[in-house]
Amino acid sequence: MQEREKFAILKKPSRIWAISPVHGDMPRLRALHAYIAEQFDPGDRIVYLGGFLGRGPDVAGTLDEIITFRRQILARPIMFPEDIVYLRGQQEEMWMKLLQLQFAPNPREVLPWLLQQGVGPTITAYGGDPAEGIIHCREGALAITRWTNSLRAAQQARPGHAALMSAIRRAAYTDDLGLLFVHAGIDPERPLSAQGDSLWWGGSAFGTLDHPYGQFLKVIRGYDRQHGGPAMSAFTMTLDGGCGYGGKAVAALLDPKGELLDLVEA
Repeated sequence: MQEREKFAILKKPSRIWAISPVHGDMPRLRALHAYIAEQFDPGDRIVYLGGFLGRGPDVAGTLDEIITFRRQILARPIMFPEDIVYLRGQQEEMWMKLLQLQFAPNPREVLPWLLQQGVGPTITAYGGDPAEGIIHCREGALAITRWTNSLRAAQQARPGHAALMSAIRRAAYTDDLGLLFVHAGIDPERPLSAQGDSLWWGGSAFGTLDHPYGQFLKVIRGYDRQHGGPAMSAFTMTLDGGCGYGGKAVAALLDPKGELLDLVEA
């Protein structure tokens, strides 16, 4: 059970739609959804590669769009909740840290860093003011607690938002161990069960992976620090079109062996 709480398993997929980070850019995500809806076949699965919060102009609207599309897809025949997977990305990790800011040993340093990394639009989406957060960090743990509790309550007040955040997983893989899906990368020297921050912060090792990672035929990630666009090698695939950084959102359709069947940008 603990393993299933960390990792999602895609059971008997015919094809997998992998969706890049969109970072609060709801119109681009909606365009991808419209395309996927037209092409979606029975047996297809969907993996959101993290990074749906942060940076962009409509974080709350992005989550609303994800939830609405989930309902539409689950209404189709032979679809189950576990057929749609959401991964934790940098922005989701930082949002979780923000909601526990009162426990940080140095919140005066942590919050400015989080804001530099793009968490501000998520705060604003739930009625918060980043400047007020800075002030509360000077006032102490009680003031920070009241502020983070108000953000948590605002998220819970948006239908489906808290449930979606509680459903995110560290990584996902197909039940035959053919494909592994992550947000930003892996540490090739560590087994999947021991992967930590590498999953959402990545590292230089991903780009040089020249052999299978364990039993997996291919590792697919959504976030690249350089935002260099979709890229593929024999053992890896990157789907970062730079959405949220002035670029495009990307969705790839893969077969169970990792062969690219379709690629769409919005």
